[in-house]
Amino acid sequence: MSTETDAIQGPATAAWLKMEHRKGLRLLRAGGRWGIGDAAHLDAKLRRLEISTGEAVQIDASDIAVMDTAGAWVLYRAIKGLRAQGLTVEIANATPNVAEMLDEVVRNDNPCEIAPPQGNAVVNMIAQIGESVVDIAAETAQLISFLGSIFVTLARTAAQPRRLRLVPLVHHMQQVGLNALPIVGLISFLIGVVLAYQGASQLQKFGAEVFVVDLIAISILREIGILLTAIVIAGRSGSAFTAQIGSMKVNEEVDAMRTLGLDPMEVLVVPRVLALVFTLPLLAFFSDIIGLFGGALMAWITLDISPGLFLERLHASLGPWTFWVGIIKAPVFAFIIAMLGCFEGFQVVGSSESVGQKTTRAVVESIFLVIVVDAIFSIFFAFIGI
Repeated sequence: MSTETDAIQGPATAAWLKMEHRKGLRLLRAGGRWGIGDAAHLDAKLRRLEISTGEAVQIDASDIAVMDTAGAWVLYRAIKGLRAQGLTVEIANATPNVAEMLDEVVRNDNPCEIAPPQGNAVVNMIAQIGESVVDIAAETAQLISFLGSIFVTLARTAAQPRRLRLVPLVHHMQQVGLNALPIVGLISFLIGVVLAYQGASQLQKFGAEVFVVDLIAISILREIGILLTAIVIAGRSGSAFTAQIGSMKVNEEVDAMRTLGLDPMEVLVVPRVLALVFTLPLLAFFSDIIGLFGGALMAWITLDISPGLFLERLHASLGPWTFWVGIIKAPVFAFIIAMLGCFEGFQVVGSSESVGQKTTRAVVESIFLVIVVDAIFSIFFAFIGI
């Protein structure tokens, strides 16, 4: 048996290490004050230990007088490193103070991953833009495929009307149409009031108060009525479609449906799409009427334009297409909202967290596409002179 001693110079209570070689065993004797003052020297000594693979290591801590967390961390890190090399390490004869300090260090050893290098900010920005473009292209391809599946299913349903599920269709018409009347009516009424009030305050400067009727009628019937209705329905019904289908995906109900030989497009998508296509024009008409009523009421209060004069001016200002321009947009907006709501529902994977993410995504995409399509309609109608 041979003995090596590595003592840390200092007072009598300074930390020290002694290593003894025995057959198949390395005995490390530790003593003195293992504190923050000697931590650096102890760490250097422990890191220089050379122990052969296959040897067991025993640390005798009976002579350690005092240990703080710094000394405990140095000793624990050495033990951890030796164990990482495949060595068996045990601590013997530890005093209550040493055992308590080592246990405290072990409990707080929560290593975290080192953050990868950030790289150049410009390069990272370009990379993110590229990834976003690729993701948008992939999702667009999936959406076009989903659109084709809807058309195929609708064509099959038109050829075989018995495949249409009337009970779900009526149920969804009630949910997206009848139950949406209060919120649509309230928003339309307030928008009519706001248009009349703001228009009156501006037109009074030019003595043209009567033209507030033209402003209200054209704005609500051509653009604002259907656009606000579509946005409300996108947030209310489009999100509901995504959440319903997404929850079914999480619970594997869609897979069970396919196992039973049922087509999810026929059972889940077609009733929702048709329900919204049928009801949104009616909601748009309701929105137009309530919006005009709100505008007429405010015009009567602020400008003393009687209901009779309002109706007379309304009849004179409206062209044959003013009303139909808004109504024509309704089925297109409805199809977009329903398609995106169902599509994002089928994209749900994993957990309920995905349901929330896809629901938010469906609402944002629906509102964005509705505004884009509305702009295209406006340009088209202006181009053909309507």
